[in-house]
Amino acid sequence: MRSRKFARAALGASVSLVWCVASVARVEAVPLLTGFGGPTGYGLPQNCVHPNDDGSYSGPPPTAGLTAVPVDITRAFPAGLRFFGATYRAMYVNTNGNITFRGALAQYTPAPFPVAMQPMIAPWWGDVDTRGGGQPARNNICFHVEPNRAVITWNNVGYYSAHDDRQNDFQLVMTTSNTCATTGDFDVEFRYNRCQWTTGDASGGTGGLGGTPAQVGFDAGDLRNFVALPMSRSMAILDVCRTSNVPGGAPGLWRFQIRGGVLEGGCAGGGTPCTVAGAAGACATGVNICAGTGTTCRAVTTPRDERCNGFDDNCNGAVDEGDGLCARGFVCDRGSCVEQCSGELGCLAGRTCVDRTGVCVETACLDVTCPVGQRCAGGSCVGVCDRVTCPHGQLCRAGRCADPCAGVTCDAMEVCNPASGLCVPGCQCTPCAAGQTCQPDGYCTTDDCAGVTCPTGSYCRGGSCRDACETGPDTRLCPSGESCRMGECVADAPRVADAGAADAAIVDAARPDATRPDATADGALADDGDPVVIAPPRRGCQCSAIGTGAAGDSRTRGLTTLALCAVAIARTRKRKR
Repeated sequence: MRSRKFARAALGASVSLVWCVASVARVEAVPLLTGFGGPTGYGLPQNCVHPNDDGSYSGPPPTAGLTAVPVDITRAFPAGLRFFGATYRAMYVNTNGNITFRGALAQYTPAPFPVAMQPMIAPWWGDVDTRGGGQPARNNICFHVEPNRAVITWNNVGYYSAHDDRQNDFQLVMTTSNTCATTGDFDVEFRYNRCQWTTGDASGGTGGLGGTPAQVGFDAGDLRNFVALPMSRSMAILDVCRTSNVPGGAPGLWRFQIRGGVLEGGCAGGGTPCTVAGAAGACATGVNICAGTGTTCRAVTTPRDERCNGFDDNCNGAVDEGDGLCARGFVCDRGSCVEQCSGELGCLAGRTCVDRTGVCVETACLDVTCPVGQRCAGGSCVGVCDRVTCPHGQLCRAGRCADPCAGVTCDAMEVCNPASGLCVPGCQCTPCAAGQTCQPDGYCTTDDCAGVTCPTGSYCRGGSCRDACETGPDTRLCPSGESCRMGECVADAPRVADAGAADAAIVDAARPDATRPDATADGALADDGDPVVIAPPRRGCQCSAIGTGAAGDSRTRGLTTLALCAVAIARTRKRKR
């Protein structure tokens, strides 16, 4: 082995390749986990690999340097690890940046996955050489096994042949999953703090670079199933220190899940917002879901009718386009329905008439320009979901309240988390909190609601069924232009009716949302920008369409009173302006 490496090193040195050393000389990222004992905190001395090239852990002194010794992992995983069709209760910690399960691995140049007979997890399969000195502070490999977790650390290790001018600092963390303990499922985390070299001399490298760079990933050892990061065996492998598969995660942090023995991907950060590539408007709003070795962005909404909200609701690339977006006497301006104004027809208090457009604009927003997808309210730019409270069990995304679990199908023993729309272990696997009971469907419920079944549009709280649409008096429920009915946000019917005068309007008192809390005392626009017109009795005109005499007399009297009331409203509005 050693003579072959010397020959390959000489051949690699003869290759005239020029690399940009400055660009990769020092890349530092996420810190490594510590606190496991020993001089560095990465493991006790008896759990560290002796200085070597191409070796494996062979036990504490004086056995160091002899036959490789498997490391028992049942303290962390009593049922073993289920990995690509087999269950393993021990691992081999190999110097060259990987662990294996069927035997030690001395191979220094990373062969492209899949590799026969070597089930492997490789945070950095490259030609590590720890003979360059620096122990015990660095240039060592240690492991730590505790209940529910095993951590293997390659602490600022050098490369072949005993070079110590560049160092890589990385870690493999395996933890029990939060699924049922008997399944053998586990989670994997690769942590990279420093990436300075890619290749040993015997793998065609010069000065730690070039040749056949390191490989990162998972191999079943069956020549069929494997996952390798796409930058593997190329100079781009240094990017593992600069990037992450965790949405919003620190550079150098990579997470994966092994479920049923198969790699399912890195779901950390699942449920976080994202932008769907190539989509416009509401259709571009997405949520991260698991896919392969990372996450993918899935749209959370579909095209719908355009509304006046500064958002591209129908996903055609245009904002607030089309007619009929606002009630009579109002026009859509910068994401809000605002009154028209001209001549003696002024604006309500707090609004200013803009001559060039002929509309009333909130005075605080006169000089505010908001980006696409936002509108001005109170002098600040707000999004379509800002200041919006959704009915119980729903989330606001892309301006729409919806159940994030609608259409989601989870595996056995899993349930959909209503806070994110992601599948999580059911309460059969993860115990409920104190004061809660595990239901047969896998969800936890409070003890006082156990066995309580509520009708559509309601939910159980405190042992009683509550209306999912109930809310406090100062809370904005549902997005603009919608009202809550039967626990769902539905589009409003037209709220303004023509009473024969240009700006006269009344609210249909039969509507359940006629007294919505976003209406102001003088009929001004609420925070959501919609026109809200107060019913005539609030204007000081007592109107009634119901008489006390004969049917014919009462109808005539009611229509006459209604007409007079409409005129009174119009005059009152002009006086206020």
